[in-house]
Amino acid sequence: MNSPLQSPIDEQKGIRWPVFLVVSSTDGSSLPSDYKKPFSKRDPAQVERTNLVNLCKLIVKELIDSSVQYGRMLDSDFVPLQHFFIVLEHALRHGLRPKKGLLGPKKELWDLLQTVEKSANEACDITASVRDLPTVRTSLGRARAWIRLALMQKKLADYLKVLIDQRDSVLHEYYEPGALLLCDEAVIVLGLLLGLNVVDCNLCLKEEDLDSQQGVIDFSLYLRTGGNNSMNPTTDTVDSSSMTAVLDQKNYVEELNRHLSATITNLQTRLDGTTTSNTLMKEELALTKQALTKAQEENTLLKEYPVNSNSTNNRSSTYLAAEDAIAEVKLQLAEEKNHRLDLEKELELQMNMRAETEVALKLLEKDIHEKQDTIISLRKQLEDIKVINLEMFRKLQECELELRDKGEMVGRLQTKAAHISHILTNLEQFEELKLTAKRTEDNTRRSMKENMELQSQCRTLEEDLRLEKEWRSSLQDSVVSDRTTMAELKQKLEETQEIRIDYADLEGKHQRLLKLCTDQEKALEEVGVRLRDTKLEADNLKEATVWVSRDAQWAPDELVTHCGLCEKEFNLARRKHHCRSCGEIFCAACSDQQAQLASSAKPVRVCDTCHTRLLQRYSAAS
Repeated sequence: MNSPLQSPIDEQKGIRWPVFLVVSSTDGSSLPSDYKKPFSKRDPAQVERTNLVNLCKLIVKELIDSSVQYGRMLDSDFVPLQHFFIVLEHALRHGLRPKKGLLGPKKELWDLLQTVEKSANEACDITASVRDLPTVRTSLGRARAWIRLALMQKKLADYLKVLIDQRDSVLHEYYEPGALLLCDEAVIVLGLLLGLNVVDCNLCLKEEDLDSQQGVIDFSLYLRTGGNNSMNPTTDTVDSSSMTAVLDQKNYVEELNRHLSATITNLQTRLDGTTTSNTLMKEELALTKQALTKAQEENTLLKEYPVNSNSTNNRSSTYLAAEDAIAEVKLQLAEEKNHRLDLEKELELQMNMRAETEVALKLLEKDIHEKQDTIISLRKQLEDIKVINLEMFRKLQECELELRDKGEMVGRLQTKAAHISHILTNLEQFEELKLTAKRTEDNTRRSMKENMELQSQCRTLEEDLRLEKEWRSSLQDSVVSDRTTMAELKQKLEETQEIRIDYADLEGKHQRLLKLCTDQEKALEEVGVRLRDTKLEADNLKEATVWVSRDAQWAPDELVTHCGLCEKEFNLARRKHHCRSCGEIFCAACSDQQAQLASSAKPVRVCDTCHTRLLQRYSAAS
């Protein structure tokens, strides 16, 4: 069972391609409660199903937005569409039963998809089209072609519903318990695929290599488009979803480090195997050289002995022994050539894996830089919050001082009003003081009016003070939360520094492995040169010991488009000519020599290579 957090194995080449997945919700909200539990307490199958469903949500949302918002038709070069096919393949192969024994029943995804045509007649056409594709040879490639045709037909959700309806009769034979299609998450995936009916696709299957199609998925494209790293500019507080995204990125970095360690271990194992095979090849080459030396010595002795009737039998037995030795040398050369081709393929695969590792390291470094930029912006926002808090505290103190002064003024005015009222009661008995009392009464009314205004101002100031206190308490709470956030971010920064140190160590190991691979390539080149010289010596020995005249078999004209020597392309001016000796096709400039062959009485056209070889042979015979 291939996990989304594990690297799937390509059945055709035996290559392990790393696929790193980062899980986040589509709307930037916090992840389910299962992600807050320790990894040791969660069901791995449940984690895999949740990862696959969340990734399908991310990619389907991107596909629908790209198709509906811009009105574009998606083709095979669209990166999110390629990611969708890879994730859907993981979802369909999740929990697929392996084949038991050589004679066990087939448990391939293609065999399961072929059962759809029994219940849905529309699937017969695409199934027959996939069977007739000449460029697809494996069952996995046919399954990928079937999925693409169903998506273009906008019937992918309907076909998946047919499979889910046959859960008890068909799916239990192909999947293990806990597989995605056997659980409730299959309904969610079905709904997502139903939403893809609004997407138009134009895919050319003949131009794609579906048998060996795998790759690394960069899900930072989808993580940056949501609200994962958003900040609220009005309240200057960090959204909880951003912290969830940071934790997910940490898990992603840890998973990436584990995969890099496993890749380095595999490379070291292959390098040891290559070293061992190189040592064996050197030993076989030494034995081959010894056999050739013995054959040359025997040939020399045969040339020195005079021809007589007594030595004829000995010479024939010696020739037979030489021919046996040459046949053995040819077999050894063929085996060494095949072994060399296998080594070259292994080196090419290692180079591809190294390139993919470098891409993953670049993505990791890019994510680290983005996290550092986020930390810097958070620090700046925290400093701004501190400045605003100080200003609000200063304004609060000024308001308290002003309120105290105004309260004292109100007290003095109340005392003065009481004193004036007492004077007015004493002066009511005196008629001569009526005018003064009237004036005093007017002054009292004015004072009371001013007192009412001061009371209204006091109430306004008290309300302002209450609001200022509430704002201050909210600011203090935000400062406490920001300090907690800063402590967590500092811890994440320290972990990022450790990851950078691990990356430097991995890069050093990578350079050492690269040097070892370069040395092995040089050694292989030297072995190739020695094998080529050995082959030439064996051919010369065979031509010197055995000469059998035979007619050359002519190469067919329709299969040859370039000259065998100068490699120039044939056209109306440059015509094709057959060499009468080797039968290959050359241009007129490379086959203008003539020589007499054993099968012809007159000199015939031969190529430059055969002409030189025939001259050497005639000179040696003379």
